[in-house]
Amino acid sequence: MNDDIDKEAEEIREETAEDSPELQEHDRLAELEGQLEEAKQNALYAAAEVQNVRRRLEQEKADATKFAVTGFARDMLAVKDHLERALDHVPDEARDGRAAKFIEGIEATLREMESIFTRQGIERVAAQGLELDPNVHQAMIEVPTDDAEPGTIVQEMQAGYTLKGRLLRPAMVGVAKKP
Repeated sequence: MNDDIDKEAEEIREETAEDSPELQEHDRLAELEGQLEEAKQNALYAAAEVQNVRRRLEQEKADATKFAVTGFARDMLAVKDHLERALDHVPDEARDGRAAKFIEGIEATLREMESIFTRQGIERVAAQGLELDPNVHQAMIEVPTDDAEPGTIVQEMQAGYTLKGRLLRPAMVGVAKKP
């Protein structure tokens, strides 16, 4: 019987304790501390996200500045290609005649273009004799030959270029295959 009385007394104490202002205040304080901790975590996540966005935008701005000349550089490559083709088709006898100064001018123009390309970070993609790399080479034809291993570049139809490490134009090549 004592046990029953003790249980009832305990239940009464718990019921009255739940209603006590001190206990209510303690519960409210614990709830507010939980909300404060959650708000702190949210603020930290938001600050980290802002920092990530700032870094990403700075990188995008740097890339945009670094590669802003891409379109112009591609157009200049076409001019360089035409000048090289013109020089390749000049007969040897014309180099000694009246056109010699004209040809020297075109050669000087090409040298200056190559110098500008170097200063601007435009580099030629190596091709001849290398294995085909689809990241920088574009295979246009297969050439049957015993002189090179299959997959090796044996002909360069158009030079490829990179701009500061980024592909500007792939090299158009002919690749060896077994006869």
